[in-house]
Amino acid sequence: MRSGETERRGQLVLVAAGVVAIALVPMVAAYLQLGYHADVDASAEYRQPVSNAERVLERAVHNATVSVRGDYDWSQRTLAADGVNRTLDPYRTRVEQSRLDTGVVYEVTQNGSAAGRWAVQHCPSGPNREFGDCEAVGGVVVQERAGETHALAVVYDVRVTTEDGTTDVTFVFRGVGGR
Repeated sequence: MRSGETERRGQLVLVAAGVVAIALVPMVAAYLQLGYHADVDASAEYRQPVSNAERVLERAVHNATVSVRGDYDWSQRTLAADGVNRTLDPYRTRVEQSRLDTGVVYEVTQNGSAAGRWAVQHCPSGPNREFGDCEAVGGVVVQERAGETHALAVVYDVRVTTEDGTTDVTFVFRGVGGR
């Protein structure tokens, strides 16, 4: 080989290496921007703690209202509401303890006055109604149907405290009979 050919081949290798290096710059920049960052939460669950509580409590209310269906006469409506609450207590506790390690604090309490308002607004009334009386027992709305107690809804106040602030929400979760 002559020295001119070797020189040109060396220049060609340098030019090719430069082109590859220039092509890699945007790829490296994109990689660094999309890479893991310890202070960035990865899922919507961590960005929306109120939604997390809502999902857990909604499923729990569905299960709890099914569990008392047909088990209590209307005269035992307070016992029926207590049964709903006993079924819901572990779920409420689970929500309240679920995110303490990440700095999210939940307070979950039943709202009896909102439950009473819901019962007045959503239970049928008048001479031609299908079902019997409807009332709130604490945060649980119950109705008399064919002499039995049916749980229609449960009303919760949820307070979520994070490093960004506090959010207060009232949820009305309809049970199986409250649809």
